Amino acid sequence: MEKKLSRTVGSEKMFFGVCGGVAKYFDIDATLVRMLWAILTIFGIGTPILIYIIMVFIMPKESQVQ
Repeated sequence: MEKKLSRTVGSEKMFFGVCGGVAKYFDIDATLVRMLWAILTIFGIGTPILIYIIMVFIMPKESQVQ
C-alpha cells in the first residue's frame, strides 16, 4: 500500500490536521511535528505560517484520499 500525504480528521487533529497528517506520513509522533513546527515558526519569522496555510488548501483530508 502506498503512502498518501493527507490531513488528519477526528481526534488526531488540532487545528486543520496538517501536522497530524505529516506525522502519520513519516510514522512519528504528532507532538514532535507540532513542536518542531512551533520552533520553526519562532525562528522562521512567519514563513512556516505561510507554508502551513498553503498546506491546508493543498492537502486533502484523510476521508477524501482513497
